[in-house]
This record gives sequence, structure tokens and C-alpha cells, in this order.
Amino acid sequence: MKRFLNIDFTFKTLSMSGALFQVILLIALLVMLIYTSRLAISEFGAGFILSSEWNPAEDERETYGAAASIFGTLVSTFIAMILAVPLSLVTALFLVELAPKLLSNIVGYGIELLAAIPSIIYGMWGLFIFAPFIRKYLQSPLKGLNEVSFLPEIPLFEGPPMGIGIMTAGIVLALMILPFITAVMRDVFLMVPQVLKESVYGLGAVTYEVTSRVMVRYGIQGLIGATFLGMARAIGETMAITFIIGNVHKISASLFSPATSIASTIANEFAEAYTQPLYIQSLMFLGLILFLISFIVQFVAYWWVGKLQKSMGVQ
Repeated sequence: MKRFLNIDFTFKTLSMSGALFQVILLIALLVMLIYTSRLAISEFGAGFILSSEWNPAEDERETYGAAASIFGTLVSTFIAMILAVPLSLVTALFLVELAPKLLSNIVGYGIELLAAIPSIIYGMWGLFIFAPFIRKYLQSPLKGLNEVSFLPEIPLFEGPPMGIGIMTAGIVLALMILPFITAVMRDVFLMVPQVLKESVYGLGAVTYEVTSRVMVRYGIQGLIGATFLGMARAIGETMAITFIIGNVHKISASLFSPATSIASTIANEFAEAYTQPLYIQSLMFLGLILFLISFIVQFVAYWWVGKLQKSMGVQ
């Protein structure tokens, strides 16, 4: 009996240590980001978030602002989520409910392989293959809408169709996060008890009613978790975005215009900023903002899950 008590105590201690280590690591990262960006925080304060100026020139007054990077991060992520989440949901439902087992297994393995492709490969493909395709077959026709005399001009489609830009970045991000969201949603649907679905089918329900009223409700927490997992990947994506977003510190209403993101700005400029204290600490300040955005996203996810569970009567 004493031996089993010792094993139980050891297990609890190791589990608690693992949990505490992750909390300490999170706090340590936050403290490190605040400490290494203290010069930029004292120099710019809250104005850093509202300003889109970015002038690292050593022979002039250095001015930095995060607004353009935050704008590019949020807009590209929004485009990615609008495209990826519905497609992931219907793909997961098809694989679980409608596809033959052989086809479901083949497509499922393919999705998992897509999730394993390094992001830099997506970036190279996006720059050399996808950007010219987007310029020719999507941006140019949309640009043509603004040149039709009897139609009002659409600000979203202003500017020259260059291929690269915030639209291309959002679409490539959608393709990157699609396998992650689909794989998790598929696993969530597979966890729905078969007897529960069969009982609803037995009451005369069709496939649409079973998926919308049973499977989605049963796995709502996992579905939202998959969505926010994909969003977190999109917000923090670096290399693929660096290739195709254009890396210009500018806020524009046009989806054709080049932009930048927090992660791509840090990746692009960290090496050259090493000799300028204010420059490098401004980049660390950007990292702190990205950290806080990720934290807010997680908080909203937990709040939304709790609210949906309460509205659906799920405890």
C-alpha cells in the first residue's frame, strides 16, 4: 500500500511540476519581452501602437510605429480565417460522414502531409507560382471592375495588380492553416458516439440535420479550439508571409497593396537592427504586442466556448 502511495505522490508532483513550468515559462517570456523593449516603451509609449511611421535611418531621427504591422497581421489573418474555416468544416464533415472509408483515409493522410510542409515552401510557392496566377486570373479581373464607367469605384481593388500583397498573403495563409483546422475538426467529429448519430437517424433525421444538430453541437468546443489553433498559426506565421506580403509599412484599403505583418517585420529587420538600440528594442516591442494579441485571442476563445456551451445547454 505504501508503495502505491509513493507512486501516486510522485505522479502528482511530476504533473504539478510540468504545469508550473509552463506557467513560469509564459511569465518569463513576458518579462523578457518587456525588459528588452523598455527603451522603445519609454520613448514611444502607447503612441507606438497608433503610429504607422517606420524610419530606422541612423542619420535622421529614428521613428517607429506598429500600426501598419498590426493592420497587416490582422487583415491577412481575417482573410485566411474567412476562407479556411468554412472549407475545413465541410471537408471534415465529408471525410467523416459522406466519403467512402478508402477515400477518407487517403484524403486524411494527404491533409496530414500538407500540415507537415515547412512554411518556407509555402512562401516560395506563393511567390513564384501563386502570385503570378493571382495577378493574372484574380487581381486583373477585379481591377477591371474599377475601370467600368457605370460601376462605382471599389477601394478594395484600387492600385496595380502586382500579385504580391495582403490578398495573396491571406489566401496563402488560408492554405497553410487549412490542414491543421481540418485534421482537428475531423478528429472531433470522429469522437461523436456512433450510437448517438444512429438514434437521430432512427428518428427520421437526414444527414444535414445529424451533422448540424448533433455532431456540431457535440463537438463545439473542439471545433472552436481547432479554429483558434489555426488563427494562432496564422497570426504568428513568419517566413511564408515574408515572401509574399510585400514588406511595406503602409496602411491601405486596397487588397492589392503591399503591406507587412508583425512577424515578417521582425524576421526581415532584426539582423540590420542589431547595431541600433532603439531599432532593435522597437522590434522587441512588436514581439511583445504579438504576444499580447495571441493572449487576447486565447482569452476570447475560452470566453466564446463558455458562452456557446451555456446557450446550447452543454455543461
